[in-house]
Amino acid sequence: MTMTIAVAGKGGTGKTTFCGLLIRYLVAHKGGKILAIDADPSSNLHLVLGMNLTQTVGDIREDARTGVAPGQTRQDFLDYAVRMAVEEGDDFDLLAMGRPEGQGCYCAANHMLRGIMDGINRGYDWVVMDNEAGMEHLSRRTTRDVDHLILISDASLRGMVAAESMVELRKALEIQVRNTHLIVNRVQGELSPALRARIENMGVPLLAALPYDPLITEYDSQGRALVELPDDALISRAVAEVARQLVG
Repeated sequence: MTMTIAVAGKGGTGKTTFCGLLIRYLVAHKGGKILAIDADPSSNLHLVLGMNLTQTVGDIREDARTGVAPGQTRQDFLDYAVRMAVEEGDDFDLLAMGRPEGQGCYCAANHMLRGIMDGINRGYDWVVMDNEAGMEHLSRRTTRDVDHLILISDASLRGMVAAESMVELRKALEIQVRNTHLIVNRVQGELSPALRARIENMGVPLLAALPYDPLITEYDSQGRALVELPDDALISRAVAEVARQLVG
């Protein structure tokens, strides 16, 4: 049975880094088939994972408007194209959703894509989905339940306000979320009493406060994949502990 872990947060909170290190933990300690889904239109997960990205589902959806061959149905076109867009790695695969819809109605294509995505997901033991703060892809790209929804914030008031908005958005999702967690990232020292009070009122359990790690900035500046961070790095150890709590 597939376990689906969805991670959401506003840009700059480190959610993509968390996804990459969570995937690394699954590779090292759990095994099985792993699918990484980049559902953030900025599509940066492949950089964290050190993979190439040649096409997104958004590109395919646009191509489906004009690129279906004579005698080919749109369903067949989408099914083949999306499966070909899965980037296969040695230890995990990657599929990027890409940009949102352009002008016009994409209702029929989106309905077909949901079925295709569900079929792809069933072929994996683990699915880790990197989402934007709005979480639109969770409802519009899958009908499958989410086992763990992890909301990522930084240790700022603005970050907490965004996390609170995501808690409310969760109620409008068209899928069942079994467990919701909050992670505060890039923490230096202790969380302030004001932030702790805000977290307590949020109604979502605090899973972890992840430390600020300067190695992330160093790796980013060198263009190195963050999954290459040493196992004893502050952030590597912290994410590994979170992963143990989530999946054992």
